[in-house]
Amino acid sequence: MSLVTFGETALRFAPPDGHRFETAREATIRVDGTASSVAVTAGRLGADARWLSKVPDTPLGRRVVAELHEFGLETDVIWADPETGRQGLTFHEDASAPRRARLLQDRTDTAMATVTPGEMPMGAIQNADVVFSSGTTLSLSETARDTTGALLRAAAGTRAFDLDFHPGLWDAEAARDALDDLLPAVDVLFVAEDQASAVFGKAGTPRELVHTLATEYELNRVFLTRSEYGAVAYHDGVVHEQDAMETDAIDESGQHEALVGAVLQQLADGAGTDEALLHGVAAAALARTMSGPMTPLEPDEVTRLAESQQSRRP
Repeated sequence: MSLVTFGETALRFAPPDGHRFETAREATIRVDGTASSVAVTAGRLGADARWLSKVPDTPLGRRVVAELHEFGLETDVIWADPETGRQGLTFHEDASAPRRARLLQDRTDTAMATVTPGEMPMGAIQNADVVFSSGTTLSLSETARDTTGALLRAAAGTRAFDLDFHPGLWDAEAARDALDDLLPAVDVLFVAEDQASAVFGKAGTPRELVHTLATEYELNRVFLTRSEYGAVAYHDGVVHEQDAMETDAIDESGQHEALVGAVLQQLADGAGTDEALLHGVAAAALARTMSGPMTPLEPDEVTRLAESQQSRRP
């Protein structure tokens, strides 16, 4: 059960809790990327996972790859000349109500914006059981969009994609236009509920949304994540629902990627949609109990929580 993910991973800077960047005297540095976080989760849960990317050969670029290796992730990167592309950065300020958390993006002219299909190991793409990418990669440049489409169309296995829409990178209209071209090459779509409304302009209940997206774009499966309300999935005419699992939340920044990684690991292992959704929501619940956008999940904990939740079903 092999999974290949493709995309940019930024370095995320965050001041201590309760501080703003304009007054903070220190900040933590963590890796922050949808494709790499999904691969880390799937790999820790048993998949043969690999992350593909183009990274600047700079201290910051090497810092990204080194941290991913610390999580046990296999990487296959193209090292770019620093003059042709820089390392992407994000700046995250956490906050408690009534203040809102803020995410500032600094992703202009990054190395991944110049990536071409010829630079990627096509054998790995063609032989993988699942190939995954996300909207952040599409937002970087037209070249990155074309390359993402080429890789997904070359994949022989399941082709998965996360909407992963960030207004700080591009607007909803540009994202929707890009997806109109890309989604015919996608089998499984992941989308956060608020992002579905923003990008696709669809209204309705979660059950209606997954059915509408699957039908309109001829998708095999659609997974709609709903944060503290759980998740909903559509497959083969059936809607599956899973309530969130109660946890003491410390940091919610990595829960969506944990769900995606767990779902893809389960699908690659032959699980059905309902079982994959259950494990995904369990992984998201555990991710909320740890800090940072990338969380070191333990497979036994995910399985135990999923089985516990399943035993409570009527």
